[in-house]
Amino acid sequence: MASNDFHPRGLARPPREKKGIVKFMEVYARRFWKLIGLNALYFMFFVPVLMAWWLVGETKSYAPLLLCLITVVCFGPATTAMTKICRNYSQERNAFFFADFKETFVKCFRQSCIMGIIDIIFAVGFSVAIPAYMQWAQQNQLMYFPFIISLSFLIVFFAMHFYIYLMIASTNLSLRQILKNAFILVPAGIKATLCTFLAWVLALLSVLVLNVYSVILIPLWPMSFICFVNAYTCYPLIRKYVIQPYYDARGEKNPEFSYLDKKDSEKVFEDKPELDKPVPKKQNKDNKRSRTIS
Repeated sequence: MASNDFHPRGLARPPREKKGIVKFMEVYARRFWKLIGLNALYFMFFVPVLMAWWLVGETKSYAPLLLCLITVVCFGPATTAMTKICRNYSQERNAFFFADFKETFVKCFRQSCIMGIIDIIFAVGFSVAIPAYMQWAQQNQLMYFPFIISLSFLIVFFAMHFYIYLMIASTNLSLRQILKNAFILVPAGIKATLCTFLAWVLALLSVLVLNVYSVILIPLWPMSFICFVNAYTCYPLIRKYVIQPYYDARGEKNPEFSYLDKKDSEKVFEDKPELDKPVPKKQNKDNKRSRTIS
């Protein structure tokens, strides 16, 4: 019986490209330790907040809260830098850990900083408004309307971030265009959006289950894991609906695939059967013909 791994003529079948969760696990496993380091680097930008809280408790003064300004300013650029590296890792492209992080942090600082400050303002606003509306709704049922509206807006705004920082790291669009595209991509890429939601749920459950031990887990794993899943699932949509149409409209090639266009001088071997010549047979000292193995 012929093996399924070979054609009838004895030629090996080309390997099947792995897809879905299998391919994701392989790519993630190859970058696992680098992602651990990336999470630790990203976590360092939140250390000023933790120090401020500790100092407030020790000194009974609110002056140390000024340390939080470091995180407020750096949160957006650090998120974009981490997103850029996770994007490259998820698409199996090279990334120089510290060099790319620093370059993206500086290059996208202005736009990312503005977005980061917007995120912090909205986070504070939602954390106050939604509990307040919920409490008021228990006394007056009409308040359920602003509660539902606020909650719905929070979910959509949260999902938009699966695409916002990826576009900041990958395009030259204005922040207004990025927000508009992110709003459109949330329903257009509903599967990718839900996958990233599941990554958030898994990370949060892991932190809650480990309880006290999460103090060790948080600096090493959850944010880079979420960011990697986000890039792996959502970036192909950005490439398809935002980046590629730009080049198609101008009749240009997407430089992201430039590695596929190798020059002739870079090719190690090119098979041209029509130019092959038979190897001349040689005779040994005993005047016997030797066989040529091809």
